[in-house]
Amino acid sequence: MNTDERDQIRAAMERILSGTAERSNGALTIVALALEADIPRNALTQRHTDLKNEFYARVAERGAPSEVETRLRASITTLKKTIANKNAELAQLRTDVAALVRAVNQLTLENQALQEALANPNADVIPNRARRPGHTEE
Repeated sequence: MNTDERDQIRAAMERILSGTAERSNGALTIVALALEADIPRNALTQRHTDLKNEFYARVAERGAPSEVETRLRASITTLKKTIANKNAELAQLRTDVAALVRAVNQLTLENQALQEALANPNADVIPNRARRPGHTEE
């Protein structure tokens, strides 16, 4: 057995459980423990299962999650809401862009037709004046 690795895991366990994580986010998870110990996660799930089980037992003894974990979970919830809002906004913008592209294409075609009509001196061009409310032609 690699005693250095076991010592790293035990030291990381103490840092996480005391709320003084240095390399991880301090969450009470095996992933955070592996990051904190600077070892691959599978070292805990395959080689050092006793330490993994000890960590879970110590977390269970504590009962409530640490302050760090509570803050992180609140941040995660806020970020998930932000992402959902941004995804909805992005979907609306994509819909708006498609509608605007159609409008620009239509206006481009109308502009081309008007340009061609104006370029032809023999064409009968009748100005299209929009009527304003309350305005009468004289």
